[in-house]
Amino acid sequence: MEQYYVKRGVIKDLGPGGLAQLGAKHFDNVVADAEGGFVATKGIMTKLDASYNKEGKLVVDVEQLKGADLSDFLSADGGREAALSSRAAFSAFLDSATGYNSKQRGDKAKEDGKKAGKARTNVKMARKLMSISTKITDEMKVQANEFIVQIEEKLDEGNFTRAMSLSEKLSKLVEFK
Repeated sequence: MEQYYVKRGVIKDLGPGGLAQLGAKHFDNVVADAEGGFVATKGIMTKLDASYNKEGKLVVDVEQLKGADLSDFLSADGGREAALSSRAAFSAFLDSATGYNSKQRGDKAKEDGKKAGKARTNVKMARKLMSISTKITDEMKVQANEFIVQIEEKLDEGNFTRAMSLSEKLSKLVEFK
């Protein structure tokens, strides 16, 4: 399952049920659900489930042919072209559903990776400082551990911006003590 940032205004522009209509332009056997998402197929993609979540991100779960089934599909007449066509349709769908092209989506993902990495590094540093510093009080350690729990929750939720923000507060709490 992948989550993609959506450019401001795209969801509103599509309107209710717009994601399913967009899916129908790019995929086969589209079945809309009550929340505005859909399930579809196309070429090597045996199931594609797409919807917007409450944070305004596009959530897509794709199941593809694998192993012998994929080999059979690709070796059939027009199989390679159908596989390329299904990947192109998926990319075009993502462009329309997010408002970002593939490079911009990659940049957003890279930015998230940096934020997550920085948050994890700040947690490691705080734990190390708490273990070696004699000037950090028990009260500060309790507060720091509360921050660490919150940071790990945000990382698990995929909210990397908030995780990084909390980790910076954690760093300020324990630095130079």
